[in-house]
Amino acid sequence: MTTPPNEAAARRRRTIAIIVLVAVAVAAVIVAVVVGANAGGDTTGAPGVTGVPPASSTPDATDPTETGAPTSCGEATVTVSTTEQLEDALSETRPGTSIRLQPGRYDGEFTATGQGTASQPITLCGPRDAILDGGGTSKGYVLHLEGAAHWIVRGFSIQNGQKGVMADATTASVIHDLHVSQIGDEAIHLRNFSTDNTVSGNTIRDTGLRKPKFGEGIYVGTAESNWCDVSGCQPDASDRNTIEGNDIAATTSESIDLKEGTSGGVVRANTFDGSAIVGADSWVDVKGNDWLIEGNSGANSPQDGFQTHEIVDGWGTDNVFRANEAAVNGPGFGYSLTPTLDNVVECTNTASGAGEGTTNVDCAHT
Repeated sequence: MTTPPNEAAARRRRTIAIIVLVAVAVAAVIVAVVVGANAGGDTTGAPGVTGVPPASSTPDATDPTETGAPTSCGEATVTVSTTEQLEDALSETRPGTSIRLQPGRYDGEFTATGQGTASQPITLCGPRDAILDGGGTSKGYVLHLEGAAHWIVRGFSIQNGQKGVMADATTASVIHDLHVSQIGDEAIHLRNFSTDNTVSGNTIRDTGLRKPKFGEGIYVGTAESNWCDVSGCQPDASDRNTIEGNDIAATTSESIDLKEGTSGGVVRANTFDGSAIVGADSWVDVKGNDWLIEGNSGANSPQDGFQTHEIVDGWGTDNVFRANEAAVNGPGFGYSLTPTLDNVVECTNTASGAGEGTTNVDCAHT
């Protein structure tokens, strides 16, 4: 039976309309999926804290002890703008105290002794142009955490002291996103049984202005020769500290020095430039035990990239090097173990510009 022309035309119009409606619906679904994916957080290239791994660009503000602690100060319980106000605030801390620094220079040496808690840490924070200035590189600690617990120190600048930040017997605290420069010896030092701390996202420059051989960027523990002065003649068990996402350059000694007596820590995702090293011969020197050194990248060393040493019997062993990048541009190894002991250089590590090669031991496949 032949369909009348008018009915055939009507069917064609209905078919076209259905096709158009389906196409519109499919396009709407595609747009929704794309928008949802973008909103869901492909954060590649997104702004974050300098030196902190991308996962920390949207930190969990409820857990400030995690690496990538919030960069904003949050709600302050006290705001200070002078040296005297800062000294008073530091002397009156209690769990939950939050001290906010206004922009400006704070001249002097400052001590923090308060005891926070895991749920109510004590916070000292401010912008980069809030500057604690120790007045000279020949003596003193610009900021001294002494017997402190559950502190969060972040965001501001520290300069002009023999040592920048000194932590003695300090536990469960965070030193985050500071700019530490113009320092006589080391920039940040954890010692005297300072445990379970995180040093993350800091920028360190221009250390060793008093004595180049003491110009480390970050120093953990105490040399055996000083145990009787610092840790009661016992190994300084400054253990389980995490050193992560720091940008360290223009130091005259190691970027990171991990002393005999320390154990169980992590050195992860830091960047080093050893162009100014004259008082040491590597970026990282591990003399403690059971450290994980992972995902760091360095350039320009006078000798080796990463080293281990046995300074005291039983120390300098069971350390693991994993997925590090060493652009040594120097005469030594990327990874030098002396002696080897039970240290491990995994085959995931790389080295370039190393005169003697990647490592002095066979790498380990995992």
